[in-house]
Amino acid sequence: MTSERPHLSPAPVDAATEAARYALLRRLAFAIRHDLMAELQPITMTGEVLERRLAAPQPDLKQLRESAARITGFSRAAVRSCLDVITWMAPEPGRTMPVQQVVRDTVDLLGSSFGFRGFVLRNDAIEAPWSVPRTGLRQLLPACLFLLADEAGPPAEITLGAQLADGQVRVVLSLEPVEGPEGVLGEPPYRALSAAEVQLLARAEGIAFTRTGDHIELVLAQVPPEGE
Repeated sequence: MTSERPHLSPAPVDAATEAARYALLRRLAFAIRHDLMAELQPITMTGEVLERRLAAPQPDLKQLRESAARITGFSRAAVRSCLDVITWMAPEPGRTMPVQQVVRDTVDLLGSSFGFRGFVLRNDAIEAPWSVPRTGLRQLLPACLFLLADEAGPPAEITLGAQLADGQVRVVLSLEPVEGPEGVLGEPPYRALSAAEVQLLARAEGIAFTRTGDHIELVLAQVPPEGE
């Protein structure tokens, strides 16, 4: 007797929106790889030290225990970081987060890769209890940063801020040209995102997207914090 495996019915998909999401993930891949390498490299380096200590004619047990403890600590930190990084590629529906935390996560993830290109990301979001859907803003903030940077070119500073108005959270991104090096990377990996594609992503997440030159404003509803 055979039984049919359950299958998922194909949901309606807007091809242009999905293409924009794919392009965004491809652009994020460079920063995600750099983030993972930064977490995993200390484990490899400490492991090499441990191997040398084990090869000594008379290994020092205290040093071995110290190296093992460091590897354990680095491994735990790497697991936490990897689990968090995965949520950029496989979002968790329904999760909420304070807006300043989403801004901080975005700046932490992209700060180095933008720095290589000659851009400085400045986080001006104040600490405030304004919770927003994490998935939507995590998509729109990087998309807007790529949009501004790709069109303006380095060197420049991009400021991210947030405020509450009429019960809605407003996230503002502003690019200002500055004097400085133009960075060491040339063309961005994969392809640029267009303003129309960022608008599609915003519409899919229920976020209002407005752009005036090098200034972008995102407006989204404030939601109750998780657990309430």
